[in-house]
Amino acid sequence: MWDVDGTLVRSGSDAGNLYHEAVELSAGRVIADRLPNTHGKTDHQIIAETLAAHGFDQSLHAEALRHLDELSRLRHEAGNHRELCPGAIEAVRATAAAGWTNGLLTGNSAARSRFKITGAGFDAKLFDWEHSYFGNTSPVRTELTLRAKAELGDARVVIIGDTPNDGNAADAAGFQFFAVATGAFTAEALRQTSALVVVDDLVAGREQLLAFLA
Repeated sequence: MWDVDGTLVRSGSDAGNLYHEAVELSAGRVIADRLPNTHGKTDHQIIAETLAAHGFDQSLHAEALRHLDELSRLRHEAGNHRELCPGAIEAVRATAAAGWTNGLLTGNSAARSRFKITGAGFDAKLFDWEHSYFGNTSPVRTELTLRAKAELGDARVVIIGDTPNDGNAADAAGFQFFAVATGAFTAEALRQTSALVVVDDLVAGREQLLAFLA
């Protein structure tokens, strides 16, 4: 189960603008400040916290999520695409070749995830979308791993991500956590989590990932 932002694709320098704009569109007025840290949070959580920070009613939440998907679509169609994290496509292909099923477990919606990974150069068919878990309906990431645990039963699941929240979500479901330091957190910070392996990126770390899975 791969995280998207910071793990497969680079986090956008202005990524927070979309949440901000989605809330503005829902509220019908300009708002001043963005939340300072969105790393490792779900779309559901970020929208809820943004609404609360500006005193808006949570009844705007569903509309803001719809605007968020639409803004992501417009950005994608305009050619504003994310960059790949180093070695990401090769790592996903290598895990598939080793007999693993690649799913996504991300704070984004399915639509936003597809825009991001295909815009960066991934073939969407590399992932099992039926057995992927998306954070537009979950206020916290741990809900995603608990749902995966309930649906996947005794299957061995490994969470591959770049934030401590990925590790917390893995812990909640008893999944193993493999950390990659291509996001906002350093390798040293990720070593303070439950990660069994921490790599700097998926170029030098690809063989470590395959050995870990084996």
